[in-house]
Amino acid sequence: MDFSLTEEQQQLKDSLRRYLDKAYTFEARRQQLNAGHTYSAAHWQAFADLGLLGLGVPERFGGMGSIGSAAEDVWMVMDCFGRSLVLEPYLATVVLCGSVLREAGSDAQCQALFPEIVAGNKLMALAVHERAGRYQLSHVSTSARRDGDSYVLNGAKFATLHGDCANTLLVSARTGGASADQDGISLFLVDRDAAGLGVRGYATHDGVRSAEISLKNVRVGAAAMVGTEGAAYASIEQAIGYGQVALCAEAVGAMEALCEQTLEYLKTRKQFGVPIGSFQVLQHRMVDMFIATEKARSMAMLASIKAASGDVNERRRVLAAAKSVVGQSACLVGQEAVQLHGGMGMTDELPVSHYLKRLTAIDLTLGDLHYHRSSLGALLAAVA
Repeated sequence: MDFSLTEEQQQLKDSLRRYLDKAYTFEARRQQLNAGHTYSAAHWQAFADLGLLGLGVPERFGGMGSIGSAAEDVWMVMDCFGRSLVLEPYLATVVLCGSVLREAGSDAQCQALFPEIVAGNKLMALAVHERAGRYQLSHVSTSARRDGDSYVLNGAKFATLHGDCANTLLVSARTGGASADQDGISLFLVDRDAAGLGVRGYATHDGVRSAEISLKNVRVGAAAMVGTEGAAYASIEQAIGYGQVALCAEAVGAMEALCEQTLEYLKTRKQFGVPIGSFQVLQHRMVDMFIATEKARSMAMLASIKAASGDVNERRRVLAAAKSVVGQSACLVGQEAVQLHGGMGMTDELPVSHYLKRLTAIDLTLGDLHYHRSSLGALLAAVA
């Protein structure tokens, strides 16, 4: 199977790498973090100018369409973002919400939202996780009660990626069924300035933004519903799958950067008059890092291929396996990189510690290593 990029994909990736290498330096990123900015409007506009915000968006809505498969395009961008530790809300707006809109949005909704997203004027966030549900997407206790030609939403959402940056939220709410049923879940577009909507933003330990969302009698029109009432679970799961592919690709990019930086350090740092890279035990540990990175890359590529599979159970198995392997590899590579850098590896001034933080956060996002291992075990047992 050919995993190489098409000429168009390679050109876009090269353009993105040139921009990030020049404008998204480690010091510039640190300044952005220290200033407390949720994201950089200048970088976001640059991503729009490069066409990144239009990837996967149908041309009739102002986008570029797909230059490969949707998951391959996501892989290409997020791999670059992982190398540069990009903080901007691409995952939330383009990957997660963009997927939902493509799968379930009406023409009117897509016509209203996609051109604004592509131009860089609209940020969105997918609010589907609840505190009591952990990673279970079907655990939805937020309610949506029909009231005339409107719906009234009540409840709370937890760990909403870039929720404090978003102009519009996609909120899952229950219009029927019990609190853990897959049926009965609906999706609603909620404007940031809607009466009764509360957003408490915070920075996670890696600097990425997240938010807790509260909804108290938030009223939205019937036109705000995305897709068919009570049938949103499939669209949500599909979007989360693309998000997991994106996170796996980002992790691989970060691991590649860590391997390169650690190898360079071993070549230049001297002890007893010789580079420490000449010590066999450190060479073995460096090899372990490379092997773990390549293993993660292979599984992440497989996940990008199967993300759009019509076989739901196969897709679930592959994505769970990929997230598990990538999480395990990320832990090994991140910790080894810090240890091989010695005490310097823990300092804020060196990129290594920031990569470790990001890799740790990636593992915890959209299902951690232990959750996906458990899910994979259950899926495999079901077909045994």
